[in-house]
Amino acid sequence: MTSTKPETRRGARALVLQGLYQRQMSGNADDAIRLQLSESDDYAAADPVYLAELWRGTTGEYESLLAAIAPHSARAPADLSPIERAILVIGAWELQHRLDVPYKVVIDEAVELAKDYGGTDGHRYVNGVLDKLAARLRGPEIAAGSAQPDARR
Repeated sequence: MTSTKPETRRGARALVLQGLYQRQMSGNADDAIRLQLSESDDYAAADPVYLAELWRGTTGEYESLLAAIAPHSARAPADLSPIERAILVIGAWELQHRLDVPYKVVIDEAVELAKDYGGTDGHRYVNGVLDKLAARLRGPEIAAGSAQPDARR
């Protein structure tokens, strides 16, 4: 049985980030990179089903995901660091296709990846772009969340 614990999805996201980075830098074939990911020491800590779905989705829709990000970014996708670009692609795919994952979780996970792997202020940039994209893709979810009373009050 596959685990769907948050930490195993985080592991899947981190591996997909590594794979997308390699794909951008080396141009290696998607299947070859996917095989390397499955042989990684970190693979055991990742949800393999989520990893496979996320890898297929981000690689299969890579250009359209970049196009979805572009209107919300002050920089062209080609001008982003490979890490930021990969994280934004992962976040964009999750916002579009994994409606079972709350938009705040998608953004938080992307910010954590940017903190762990990106440049000094890359997490702020990732947060801003995905926040704008979420407003477009997940408007009803955002509106429903802001209509609920704040539990902290």
